[in-house]
Amino acid sequence: MLNERSQHAISNLVSAKWLNENLDNEGLVVLDATIKKVSDAHSFSSEEWIPKTRYFDLKGKFSDSAAKFPTTIPSESQFQKESRNLGINTDSKIIIYDTKGIYSSARAWWLFKTFGFENVAVLDGGFPEWKRLGYKTVHETISEENIKSGNFIAQYKPKYMRYFDDILQLIDDRSCMIIDARSEPRFNGLEAEPREGLRSGTIPNSKNLPYTRLFDGHCLRTREDLNRIFNEYNINNKSLTFSCGSGITACILALGATVCDYGNLSVYDGSWTEYGTLKQ
Repeated sequence: MLNERSQHAISNLVSAKWLNENLDNEGLVVLDATIKKVSDAHSFSSEEWIPKTRYFDLKGKFSDSAAKFPTTIPSESQFQKESRNLGINTDSKIIIYDTKGIYSSARAWWLFKTFGFENVAVLDGGFPEWKRLGYKTVHETISEENIKSGNFIAQYKPKYMRYFDDILQLIDDRSCMIIDARSEPRFNGLEAEPREGLRSGTIPNSKNLPYTRLFDGHCLRTREDLNRIFNEYNINNKSLTFSCGSGITACILALGATVCDYGNLSVYDGSWTEYGTLKQ
């Protein structure tokens, strides 16, 4: 297992084995944060879930639907309201997964961090790893109608998120490194962006670390392997801001860096979708 502690305080990444053994722990909340990939031609649908799952509607209830760009961070009040609707309390222990392995679950994990909740983890390997190990599945989630409202209190932590004006300042800041999680062809403008009408390009002075490099199958690589990968970027004591297409896979890099105990991390919320639109 990577970086796991006792049942009283979970870490940022837990194994399917750990979840299976601790599924009945008091206060444990399991969330499915699956969304459809932009490049996926098929609509998201699922017929199986991990027992006790509640659906975390990342694109709907946990994004600002009035914003110009996709998956924009919601307000503090919206995040608190929707989290309470999922029965989340101040003393809950939250495990988040998705059906891709680790994809949108990392974004949901980062949102909880951003709104001041630390006792939250991503399921390493997600639902594919749970299925591979043959653990029990169910055919329905727990609906909000059957959930007692929680007492979660959101406290926005601005250090976790960066926005367009921040990026304009950080571009020339040598104490900060911007790392882009998109594929190498997209980063280098050799492959079109999947969103119609979005130009190709790169944030000036950013570096490329495709999020797929952090995986061994569906699971994250070992901490030693992750450290080796991050060390290629001569990070030293720099702060790190992660970007991608729309703020989803940037959070996977944030997860990997957190597992490696890097500090001073942030995610560019609008990522290339915002920057490539506003900075022509």
